[in-house]
Amino acid sequence: MIVSVVDTGIGIPSSRLQDIFEPFHQLDSSSTRQYNGTGLGLSLVRQIVEAHGSMLEVQSMEGRGSTFKFPLLVVMESA
Repeated sequence: MIVSVVDTGIGIPSSRLQDIFEPFHQLDSSSTRQYNGTGLGLSLVRQIVEAHGSMLEVQSMEGRGSTFKFPLLVVMESA
């Protein structure tokens, strides 16, 4: 199963994609930034996904939004 989360937000510059996973880091650190948050969400998501043996993939285009996806391993138990 592939889990995908898609948004149509401002997008992320390709040169900054790895920065979004740093704890407490925001791409816009100015005091007048437009978006709130602590900078923990994506760091925690990546840690949880990797703890389950998967990898988080990010695709983003400035001005068009971002897609975050990962394969979720499904274990089938026999009866």
